[in-house]
Amino acid sequence: MKTPPLGLYQRRNRPFRTVPLALFSGVVIASCGYWLLGRAEGRGWELFDCVYFTVISVFTIGYAETLPGMDQIPIARAYTIGVLISSYALMLWASSTIIAVFVEGQVTELLSRRRMMRQIDALSDHFIVCGLGETGVHVARELTVTQRPVVGVENQRDRLEQAQRLGLDLFVEGDAEDESVLQSAGILRAAGFVACLPEDKDNVYLVLTARQINPQLRIVARATHQTSQDKLLRAGADVVVSPNLNGGMRMASEMIRPHVTTFLDAMLRQHDHPTRIEEVIIPNSSAVHQKSIGQVGVSRKTGLLILATRSPAGSWCFNPGPDHQLEDGMALVVLGEIEHVVRLRHLVRASAVPGR
Repeated sequence: MKTPPLGLYQRRNRPFRTVPLALFSGVVIASCGYWLLGRAEGRGWELFDCVYFTVISVFTIGYAETLPGMDQIPIARAYTIGVLISSYALMLWASSTIIAVFVEGQVTELLSRRRMMRQIDALSDHFIVCGLGETGVHVARELTVTQRPVVGVENQRDRLEQAQRLGLDLFVEGDAEDESVLQSAGILRAAGFVACLPEDKDNVYLVLTARQINPQLRIVARATHQTSQDKLLRAGADVVVSPNLNGGMRMASEMIRPHVTTFLDAMLRQHDHPTRIEEVIIPNSSAVHQKSIGQVGVSRKTGLLILATRSPAGSWCFNPGPDHQLEDGMALVVLGEIEHVVRLRHLVRASAVPGR
């Protein structure tokens, strides 16, 4: 079932809040009017009696009870006529509004929205993409294709609908610079955060806010202008990406190495069995620690091609052989289908040795 944008849900769910509030306000106003009339005419009507009379009149119960001496006060009778006409109009509006909610299927959408928020609350080690514009929507799509849990944050409905069409299922509609919105997206439990707002100054503030909320978060930020990169890094971003710089590098690659770029494009556009160059981190206390690639049987068990490894100290080994030793914290850079990458992650995690 397609999940409606949060803003749409809020607008359609509004009658469940406005109708009771309108009815309560009407009763209060009418009761206070009777009480003031009683004081003005020297009748001294009790406030509770005024409320009681208003309720049985508005809700057409009519126990044939009136306030003492009301039939002798013409203005009170005229006021009662106004109250009854207004109450009937209010009840008609309330009834039509509630019926419209059910007829238009809003209850189903309400349940769908609550189910989505429960799914977000249950996430951990997920990725948050703030800003689902021309750049952010592709970030969210790639994370989804590679089977990473992702939550989008966007305040424009048309962008949310586009992201939904591209496969994004979990999102929060709202201002990404609002801390409560980031909390709703699960920023305290997230593993990664992408700042893709249109303006660099907004990304600087967003990165600063995200870093203060979750100091352990890995943050990647978008920078349109070269001068904004240092500001984003000082605000707390781990990596700053410039679409203009990357676009220029891509154009140069198309000129001098067209077959390489064609290969990468074909890999990224494959949908049935997506293939990627991925990285897998060997966790601490893993049973593969100090074992060779051949002993573990990485290629044989997963079907992946190991392109390189990066040790915890930062040294690289390209095209490692079967005798290359693995260790805790090492990053494996592999090429293969996403399903095989997931298999490798399970292989190294399932073999973790507790207490070592």
